[in-house]
Amino acid sequence: MERLEQIGKSVLEHFHKNRRLLSFDEYLALVEEDPRRHARSAAQYLRDAFDHYGTRTVPAPEGEVRRFQLFDAPWENGEGRLIGQEGAQNELYRILSNFSRQRRVDRFVLLHGPNGSSKSTITEMLARAMEHYSSLDEGAIYRFNWIFPTQAVSRGSGIGFGGRKSAEAAIGPLKSYAHLEDEEVDARLICELRDHPLLLIPRRMRVQLLEERFAARGVGDEFLLSDYLLNGDLCTKCKLVYEALLKSYQGDYLRVLQHVQVERFYASRRYREASARVEPQLAVDARTRQVTADRSLAALPTSLQSISLFEPDGDLVQGNRGVIDYSDLLKRPLEAFKYLLTTVEDGRVTLDDKNLFLDLIFVGSSNDAHLNAFMESPDWMSFKGRLELVRVPYLRAYPLEREIYALQVSELQVGKHVAPHALATASLWAILSRMHHPAEEAYEEPLRKLVAKLTPLEKAELYAQGLVPEEIRGEDAKTLRAGIGKIWAETDTEVIYEGRTGASPREVKTVILNAAQSPKHACLSAGAVLEELGELVQETSFYPYLRMEAKEGYYDHKGFIEVARGWFLDRVDADLRTASGLVTEASYADLFGRYITHVIHFVRKERLRNPVTGGMEEPDEKLMQEVEKELGAEGARADYRQQLISKVGAWSVDHAGEKPDYPTIFPDHFARLRKSYFEQHRRRIGKLLRDTVKLLTDGEGGLPAESVKATRTLLARLESERGYCAECAREALVLLLRLRYS
Repeated sequence: MERLEQIGKSVLEHFHKNRRLLSFDEYLALVEEDPRRHARSAAQYLRDAFDHYGTRTVPAPEGEVRRFQLFDAPWENGEGRLIGQEGAQNELYRILSNFSRQRRVDRFVLLHGPNGSSKSTITEMLARAMEHYSSLDEGAIYRFNWIFPTQAVSRGSGIGFGGRKSAEAAIGPLKSYAHLEDEEVDARLICELRDHPLLLIPRRMRVQLLEERFAARGVGDEFLLSDYLLNGDLCTKCKLVYEALLKSYQGDYLRVLQHVQVERFYASRRYREASARVEPQLAVDARTRQVTADRSLAALPTSLQSISLFEPDGDLVQGNRGVIDYSDLLKRPLEAFKYLLTTVEDGRVTLDDKNLFLDLIFVGSSNDAHLNAFMESPDWMSFKGRLELVRVPYLRAYPLEREIYALQVSELQVGKHVAPHALATASLWAILSRMHHPAEEAYEEPLRKLVAKLTPLEKAELYAQGLVPEEIRGEDAKTLRAGIGKIWAETDTEVIYEGRTGASPREVKTVILNAAQSPKHACLSAGAVLEELGELVQETSFYPYLRMEAKEGYYDHKGFIEVARGWFLDRVDADLRTASGLVTEASYADLFGRYITHVIHFVRKERLRNPVTGGMEEPDEKLMQEVEKELGAEGARADYRQQLISKVGAWSVDHAGEKPDYPTIFPDHFARLRKSYFEQHRRRIGKLLRDTVKLLTDGEGGLPAESVKATRTLLARLESERGYCAECAREALVLLLRLRYS
């Protein structure tokens, strides 16, 4: 009982703290205190939700881009967050800003892309964000109800309004019917459209009141009052109730407002409150029904019993004051959504007996195949000017693709250990399947010749990390790196754009789950994934992209399996070398740091202090030349060194106060140093690998004690630092030994 009392107290405190029920004068006090917050349209509200969660910049092939943290689901610790798609996020924000500036929503936002490209995730995130935002003080939104008290209350309590008592009113403690107990209420009529309470104020005076409060509270010109509040009016049902009461009270407006109960509501997809999803169907999206002759209707005042009240219902009604999402819109017959032409443009829907005026954001999704077919229809031109098209392609960076599967495939779900690089290998194959062969004619020299040489894997690495192929150096490397944005955007204006075709994340997820069930593999390993991919590429009758003709390494989906296998072995090889302890990342990171220090003093023509002797010395030319030899430096030494320092300087401008992060600034240089260091120790690493495979397959017998100790140390490091278990380590190392060290 004590626990229930605590819960009850908490619920009661939360109810009152959040101002769930208010009289109209109490609500008006909130409006006067913060007029901007309470005068937002649906578009302004959703744009404010974007702003509330903030932004951050993330790296992208075209440069750093803005990401809206709304799509990171911070209210649920990132669960179900959207991976990537910053382009679509920024497009949505631009569209909402335009709606806000032009005071009304006049276009349908259609997300389009291939199947499984996260269109539904985007709309789901919008709905979830609205739900959470509406639970906060900053996101409080209100509707109103009509309250009709029992005769005993209306005759005996003497209810006035705002401190003013009507002539016939007796003395009573209440100012409004809004806070009556249930037993004191005969009837309660809700507004199904969730009309804005400010619509209860006559239009001219409403606008005057808001403009005065905007001026008093310093609301700037960047906030424009929406057409919904500038020129809007009550829904038909509420208008009938309002006029009947006004007539009954002979024009006493304040007595009409006694019947108003302002109620805070919360956006909810589950309960279809200001958030509705419409699946493909052949059905009307809005309708009305007459209020039935129940106790509530019988309890209404005589002036209301003589009129026919209709309750609107349907998807548009349930989504009003928020967002309605038409999933797979173009799968519906055209006649089922033709009404959207006028509904979106005019903000109203015409029913048999009345019009419903809406404050609503229309969002829909479609795959590209249906959209392209629709574009060929005679009705396309009617819709074209009323649509905002937002492209949602497949991802083209494998680290991001891997995040999708990491969120959806856990060890708990598959019942096995997920081996290192298994998900990344699947992700890389998926990205390779989406790469388009570059159109050389789209580029000017010298970039043209460099783009023409790119393999699908090199293009994927360019997108993922800005990594230039090792054989491209000097000015060519600089040119290619500067042209990444152009390469990324090459097909943006084309119908068959890069990211439209290829493997869907849904298909790859199925591959991963099937791999987890393989009895041949103790873990969900890269080997198991590659075997399942081998099965997938045989299904040419099911997947059109598998029937594309290979061209200079592109569209060769079967060949991509071997490319992915080689990439996986590169990762295992790097893990082995690092875990061996023979070469550490810190060793060449320290070397490069010392090199840059000497280069800085060389460029500035300064001496530097010897940390051992304490004396001032010239920069160490021998050290610099040795490192530059490993880096494959080309051209004049002085020019090469000047370019390095310029790059450090440019990074420091964007990261003021931070210590230079050389691996990030010079990824190509570090890759070359890493490879050089590893090559110097290849023989010793090969012996350690053979000993480790022998121990894992045959046991310790025949291995010297020193070798056993070294292999045990290696396996321990692979487990603690890289996530290998004994089974997946054995599988990966055996493959590495057979294909790389035999």
